[in-house]
Amino acid sequence: MNVAMLQFDAAAASAGGGWLAGLWPSVPAAMVLGAACGVVGTLAVLRQRALMADTLAHAALPGVAAAFLIAAAMGMDGRSLPVLLAGATISGVLGIGLAHVLQRHGKLRDDAAMAAVLGASFGLGTVLLSVVQRSPAGGQAGLARFLFGQTAAIRSDDAVLIAGVAGACVLVVAALYKELRLLCFDAAFCAAIGRKPGLLDVLLLTMLTLVTVVGLQAVGLVLIVAMLIIPSLTARFLTDRLWLMMIIAGVVGAVSAGVGGAASAHMAKLPAGPAIVSAAAVCLALAAVFAPGKGVVSRWVRRVRATRQTIFEHALRRCYEAAEHGQPLPQRHTRVLARRGLVLDAAGGEGVRLTPEGLALAEQVITRHRLWEAYLVTFGSQAPEHADDPADLIEHLRDPVLIRELEAAVRERSGGAVPAVPQSPHALDAGRGRA
Repeated sequence: MNVAMLQFDAAAASAGGGWLAGLWPSVPAAMVLGAACGVVGTLAVLRQRALMADTLAHAALPGVAAAFLIAAAMGMDGRSLPVLLAGATISGVLGIGLAHVLQRHGKLRDDAAMAAVLGASFGLGTVLLSVVQRSPAGGQAGLARFLFGQTAAIRSDDAVLIAGVAGACVLVVAALYKELRLLCFDAAFCAAIGRKPGLLDVLLLTMLTLVTVVGLQAVGLVLIVAMLIIPSLTARFLTDRLWLMMIIAGVVGAVSAGVGGAASAHMAKLPAGPAIVSAAAVCLALAAVFAPGKGVVSRWVRRVRATRQTIFEHALRRCYEAAEHGQPLPQRHTRVLARRGLVLDAAGGEGVRLTPEGLALAEQVITRHRLWEAYLVTFGSQAPEHADDPADLIEHLRDPVLIRELEAAVRERSGGAVPAVPQSPHALDAGRGRA
């Protein structure tokens, strides 16, 4: 950290009385940056540009070091953030251009080309950083913060620049939301209605470059790509709507940057980048486990409910088929139905029978099962005696539209009306209710 930054932090601490005062304005700027990373990163993920962000970040490192050396040689302040970001931008764009040339003329896959540029850029950047360290300008000039980020070292004028660039990217996304949504989901249709997907792709790449470059000081080039990807993945667990996904990703990015930046400012030896990304990773883990609909817990609950429903419907069918042949209801299945009050003891010692409600439910299940059997025999060339087990696997689909289409198909092929409860196409073993 250079002397000017230390003076700034000391002044902020003395003015505000403690480490909390040092959070302004670096942490708010990091939160705006985190929100922009979430919004732009969502579009990058949907457009399959995630690896491009990683390539940009690593290709920016040689530009940072080269900008410092050039500025120092010209008698300028090599630590100026606009100078360093300009060098990072030029270097990042050149890296992406080189990857495109390798892909197009070297006949490489896009991931292989980007991986080659990523590794070469990081190696060159590390070499240039060693040159900076030995230069007459002295030390490493605080450039190490671009590796892992140092939110607390952001000065007020730098914070304004970072927040301004990040906020502008968010506003551009909001203004061109419809066009960018078309680009991500149907680029061909976007071109057909005259929206020029090529220009929109360039715009998305420009925003991705700007967010990546201005995020280097706060998060670091090693982890800036994580801030572009993790918030969008977190939001993807929570919603399928693009506008809501971008809002959630922006909130996750802002909160993660705020928490991680504050932790880094409070603990001197904690780099900002790992702290911010760790906070985002916690959000992702919570969403992956507890998200309604897509989380691990939600899927487990649905699987348990589906298993129980399958057992219940099989019990209804077995009991109906046994009653259809005048046989006693299977005891192991009546125990399942008794828990729901769907069987009762018949008068006169006639054994257990289905209640009217149980009979109605059983008729629905047996109808679906036999319709699927008839469909498999009629249209699937399935032998009647082998149709029972495949029908077991699909009879639990209860979509009324699908059932009506199934009835119509069976009726059309059979040339007659389908009874309320169709007959089984194969012989039944009355004792077990199966063929």
